[in-house]
Amino acid sequence: MFKGCHFPSEVILETVRYYLAYKLSYREIEEIQLERAVVVDHATINRWVIKFAPVLEHSVKRS
Repeated sequence: MFKGCHFPSEVILETVRYYLAYKLSYREIEEIQLERAVVVDHATINRWVIKFAPVLEHSVKRS
């Protein structure tokens, strides 16, 4: 699922979870990750949400 991504899967999952669970903006999540020493652009976060959120929501509904 995360093959070819430049960031570890844990970072991607955590970032998408912030967006889905807390309804934060991409820029707010960017700031949170920067505080954790993870430099990721808000546009990248947008792409992650578009790509991985439907897959994660589908897997949660199945379990």
